[in-house]
Amino acid sequence: MTEAASTGAAESRTAATRDPGAGAGDAPEAADAANERVDRWFARRPALALAALLPIGAVTPLFPVEVGVATFALGTLAVGMAHGAVDHLVPLRADPSVSLRRSIAVVSVVYAVLGGAVVAAFFAAPVAAFVGFIALTWLHWGQGDVAALAIAGVDHLPTSAERWLALVVRGGLPMGVPLLAHPEEYRLVAEWIVGLFLVDAGAAAAAVDPLFAPGVRVGVGVGMAAATLASVGLGYRRVRSGRDAGGWRRDVGELAVLWAWFLLAAPVFAVGVYFALWHALRHVGRLVLVDPEAASAASAGDAVGALARFGRDAAPLTLGGFLVVGAVGVSVPAGVAAPGDLLAVSLVAIAAMTLPHVAVVTWLDRRQAVWRPDAGR
Repeated sequence: MTEAASTGAAESRTAATRDPGAGAGDAPEAADAANERVDRWFARRPALALAALLPIGAVTPLFPVEVGVATFALGTLAVGMAHGAVDHLVPLRADPSVSLRRSIAVVSVVYAVLGGAVVAAFFAAPVAAFVGFIALTWLHWGQGDVAALAIAGVDHLPTSAERWLALVVRGGLPMGVPLLAHPEEYRLVAEWIVGLFLVDAGAAAAAVDPLFAPGVRVGVGVGMAAATLASVGLGYRRVRSGRDAGGWRRDVGELAVLWAWFLLAAPVFAVGVYFALWHALRHVGRLVLVDPEAASAASAGDAVGALARFGRDAAPLTLGGFLVVGAVGVSVPAGVAAPGDLLAVSLVAIAAMTLPHVAVVTWLDRRQAVWRPDAGR
């Protein structure tokens, strides 16, 4: 690594976490230690675990879809629901000028208004709401990966445009590639979700027909391949001009694992594992860094202490999330009578919580200058 590249990587990491980094102590060394350990615990090791699971993922298309439903439920129960359950404390911890009362009040209103709007949208126009949920998840999961790369101090995405392209690629892998590789199961899930809000069970299949036309699949596949090649190519050009090659190699390696995972594994199983093992854990790591006590534990190498602190804070609203699932389940017109219905209800409830969650995370992104990587240089 050149001296300029080393300095750029360090500055990128500092810009991305400069406010929450103070939670690891006043010394920059403590903040850097917290960042490095969080990156290793919540991003690098889970990525290696997903790579190790590829042989299992490759055979899941041979299993009944109920296996994927059970996996999704387990992942959601274990960590998926919890990863957004500390949103009410994010403004407090990321901005010292925000009081606890204001933090909780503002986030509560955001969740009530935006979450309610999502549920209303599903009742009013279920197909459009389903498409909106896919697009929102595409955005959010790409957003989460770009933030994780920023925490890791990668040096090959120095502009907002390059980070937005990385977002398109990272979010599109779990949302777009399964449509290309396993359209039948993808369509089944769409029918389950839309069918919750249609009295005529047969109407769901007709309603989602346009979403699974061959042209849509081809367009998504070509778009994803082109975006991936463009992102990798631009990163390589940055490396050739003196940027750190280590972050680029990591980016390429993670992209290869994700492409293989979503091409090979059955969609429900693939998304269930990814949600818990990849996306949710990376966000948990980010929240550890904005909590001064958890960040101090991470700086000292105390993973159990950092997770215990997060778990304590997340427990009440994790339960609240499951109550939202129950509320959606008792309100849908078609009722819940099969494992597929349970998955569909869970996804609608997750959609209702995702939009306000994205609002909170977007605020945190702005606070940490994730999309302005040159800020403060």
